[in-house]
Amino acid sequence: MEISHAGASFSSSIGDSTEFEAELSLSDKLKIFKPSNFDPEGYVTSKCRNMSEKEIRYLRCYLVDLKKASAEEMRKSVYANYSAFIRTSREISDLEGQLLSLRHLLSTQAGLVHGLAEGVRLESFCSGSEGSVKEDRFDFEDKGPSNAEKWLAEFLENLEVLLAERRVDEALAALDEGDNVANDATSQKKLSPSARSSLKATIIEQRQRLADQLAEAAFHSSTRSDELRSAVQALKQLGDGPRAHDLLLKSHHRKLKYNMQGLHPSGTSDGGAYTTALSQLVFSTIAQAASDSLAVFGDEPAYASELVTWAVKQAEAFSLLVKRHVLASSAAAGSLRVVSESVQICLGHCSLLESRGLVLSPVLLRLFRPCVEQALTANLQRIEHSTAALVAADDWSLAYPPIGARHLNTAFLGSVIASQPKLSSSAQRFNSMAQELCEDVRPLESLQFADHALEGLVQAFNSYVNMLINALPGSMETENLEGSGSKIVRTAETETQQTALLANALLLADELLPRAATKLSSLNQATRIDEPPRRPSDRQSRAPEQRELKKRLQRFVDHLRDSFCRQHALELIFTEDGGVRLSAEMYISMDGNAQEPEWFPSTIYQELFAKLTRIAAIASDMFVGRERFATMLLMRLTETVILWLSDDQIFWDEIEQGSKALGPLGLQQFYLDMQFVILFSSQGRYLSRNLHQVIKNIIGRAIESVAATGIDPYSILPEDDWFAEVAQIAIKMLMGKADFGDVDEEILSPTASDQQNLYQQP
Repeated sequence: MEISHAGASFSSSIGDSTEFEAELSLSDKLKIFKPSNFDPEGYVTSKCRNMSEKEIRYLRCYLVDLKKASAEEMRKSVYANYSAFIRTSREISDLEGQLLSLRHLLSTQAGLVHGLAEGVRLESFCSGSEGSVKEDRFDFEDKGPSNAEKWLAEFLENLEVLLAERRVDEALAALDEGDNVANDATSQKKLSPSARSSLKATIIEQRQRLADQLAEAAFHSSTRSDELRSAVQALKQLGDGPRAHDLLLKSHHRKLKYNMQGLHPSGTSDGGAYTTALSQLVFSTIAQAASDSLAVFGDEPAYASELVTWAVKQAEAFSLLVKRHVLASSAAAGSLRVVSESVQICLGHCSLLESRGLVLSPVLLRLFRPCVEQALTANLQRIEHSTAALVAADDWSLAYPPIGARHLNTAFLGSVIASQPKLSSSAQRFNSMAQELCEDVRPLESLQFADHALEGLVQAFNSYVNMLINALPGSMETENLEGSGSKIVRTAETETQQTALLANALLLADELLPRAATKLSSLNQATRIDEPPRRPSDRQSRAPEQRELKKRLQRFVDHLRDSFCRQHALELIFTEDGGVRLSAEMYISMDGNAQEPEWFPSTIYQELFAKLTRIAAIASDMFVGRERFATMLLMRLTETVILWLSDDQIFWDEIEQGSKALGPLGLQQFYLDMQFVILFSSQGRYLSRNLHQVIKNIIGRAIESVAATGIDPYSILPEDDWFAEVAQIAIKMLMGKADFGDVDEEILSPTASDQQNLYQQP
């Protein structure tokens, strides 16, 4: 609140000046900053004279934030124009070398002009003033060569010998001595002008000759590393640093090309060996070049930038070779493991350069990424195609995973046998390929392909679940319209096979795929040598991602479960020829008969109970340790049937608006059916609140329809205990624990006089 108030005060305090400045053009606004004598402190003082302390603090914070934003923008601009910066630095270095050569030439010309001028002046002086000429030991009379001229001749001869014998250090010392003598002679006039000019010209000529000799030696392929460094060091001492550094890099490049001639890949089978040899050669050469450059030139920005540019070019050329001979063919064939191992080898050798200040991994990652993407995509497609081929021949019988699977060890297999459901052949294949894919992608953490691989596995699982849905009887015509219709799927005929479809999807979604996903997470980076182990908090941070993954996979399983329940509900509700078994007629027609009906749940609900009992027995064997899923399956199947009845508008139109109203017997039968569903659902522990509420609403609607005819429904309905007893007897009979002969007919009648004993043992 204080900052906002300060900002408002600050804005109001400078509001007048802002309104005035708004009328000025941009150039007029900037005129105040252009003079060389601009006083920033005075300008700020004039603006902030009437500001309070809080307003000044707010302004200071604003300026600090502006400074940070400006620094960040400057950093981005430097990175964005780094290549231009390197090119400009190289051009500046070349220009410095040219200026140095030009300085030598100008110095030589100045010496010649100066010598000629002094010679003319000396000759004029001697002819005009003979008496005033002083005796000089270096005069140019016919007295023979002087000591200085003898030294000069001896110096030139000695320098010629040193250069011919390639005695670089002694030649450098001699050239330095010649420079010193020439400078002393110029200041003390110990040499004649012509001698000084000759000496300087000779030194320049011999420097160039020595530089050429050093360049030739540095560029020769047989030159050893120490000899190369000495030659470059000498060339730098001659004043031609840019040329020396360029020769250093060119020499290493020439040696690299020569050594690479012996490497010839023979195919993807030895791609790892070729990549290892080539990677070691290239990055060791770059490391040696970096060491030589640092030893000779230090960390001068111009030379360091040129070294970085050269190293990037070598890394790019190396990456293209690896792509051409190893990665391209392996990626096209879907050999993700070969691609992953090759990239990991390259990054491992590249990381050794980081201690020298050369970070080349982004170059490799940029060039290797398309190949890795291609290999990953090919593997994901292969998972889908291979699984689809097995789905066409899968008999949907569950078995334990084979011991020889690459992703399973003996200990894990034992735990699976002890506590996990089995898988059919297609699910086993999907799981094994998913585990292998995650193991192959795991070394590529720096490429950030974990999310891509995980998303691909999720989509592949979705495709597999769609194929499982198509395996349900009667689903081919409806589900195949969603894009997987071209796949041939073997139908699961029996309830055991159909429940096995759910077991496949549940185990993959709840256990196996999340386990594979952990291989793609950062939890596995603790195994790397160059990184410390992860803290427990890092592991806990992965828990939300695991939960989110399980939720996504569970949604696909729920889709399969709903299709399973819908299929079985339709089998109960409709006949094979398309007739409806659950209709209003079965209740309305009961009141037209002369005889009182035998009170027992309707056939469709008997079959629903029998189906749920069979599926519960199958699920108890298949979903060991996952009983909650089995309960949800039974609950969902029961809800599907009852919800269909609740939403069947034709059924309720006939009940409520039909030509013949629902009578007392029909209402009692309907009430008994609903109570029967509540009882066996409650005993099986899959009676949900939603199901119970829907049944209550259905019963209430039926009662209201009878009340609309003028009949009091509660006067014709027995007590709830009677319905419960009849439903319990029906359950025992359907389960084989009792039969109709055990129960007297009057016991099952709601009008019997003795309703206190509805069930008696024989």
